[in-house]
Amino acid sequence: MTAAYATLEPRMRQAVAENLGVSLEELTPDVSLTDDLAADSLDLLELALAIEHELGITIPERILEEVRTYGELVHATFALVEERLQPEPEPVLFRSRVVAPGRAASVLERAGWLTPHAEEMIAEDALRAGRGAHLSVTVAADAGSADVARVQARFARLGGRGGIAVSISRAGHRKRARRERAA
Repeated sequence: MTAAYATLEPRMRQAVAENLGVSLEELTPDVSLTDDLAADSLDLLELALAIEHELGITIPERILEEVRTYGELVHATFALVEERLQPEPEPVLFRSRVVAPGRAASVLERAGWLTPHAEEMIAEDALRAGRGAHLSVTVAADAGSADVARVQARFARLGGRGGIAVSISRAGHRKRARRERAA
């Protein structure tokens, strides 16, 4: 356990206990927010607002949809705090394409600078398309390996829980690889 986690968890515990009207002892890592503590979607939204105010972060709606236990909430919040402390990487140019399952004509494309807001919009597009959808994100040819890895990490969760096929590539990368193999 890091020092940052040790200072964050008690603040989280207090905020959750106050907002859900439970004792601090009830908040174990595996306690279900909805099943064991009877929190509904409005309770979770109010809790998120209290945590945002307490810690100076923004909790995306997708995080609220993903967390089930107190431990998952603490872990997700800690990740958001850590992310906020990291210097924001320069955005890269991107093109994304979401194809809904079984409907090749149902395609949504976006392009621009890959900011955190754009990442959130792309993830929401893919989740709305549903299980079996395909998300492809192509970053600019001049994007570095670290940029590609960062984009892969941002959208990896969609493949696990979301059931969405995700592919990330660098523009021109496949063409270059084919040319190199042919030579």
